[in-house]
Amino acid sequence: MTGFGNGTRRNPRSPGRTWSGSRPDDATLGIIGTVCAVAGFFVLGIVLGPVAVVCGWLAMGRTWQRSAPVPALVAVVLGAIDTLLALIWLAGVATPGAGLF
Repeated sequence: MTGFGNGTRRNPRSPGRTWSGSRPDDATLGIIGTVCAVAGFFVLGIVLGPVAVVCGWLAMGRTWQRSAPVPALVAVVLGAIDTLLALIWLAGVATPGAGLF
């Protein structure tokens, strides 16, 4: 039987015990980016679109690879479309006579 601290936990700051210096893996970033891109079509596209592009870009390893993960590529493409549509919508609303009120 193990006593209090006898051999189970050598160093509390050893790798794997704390979250310092670690980041989410690429698959997680790709999925987060895809979810943000799809949600951006419905709400806050001007915010969620760029977030999706950044998450997808980081998931792809900040390079254009031929074997890019599919969720990362989907996040970049949908995020770019989402951002573009949000900018077009904002430009349309800002024109005189658009009927905001």
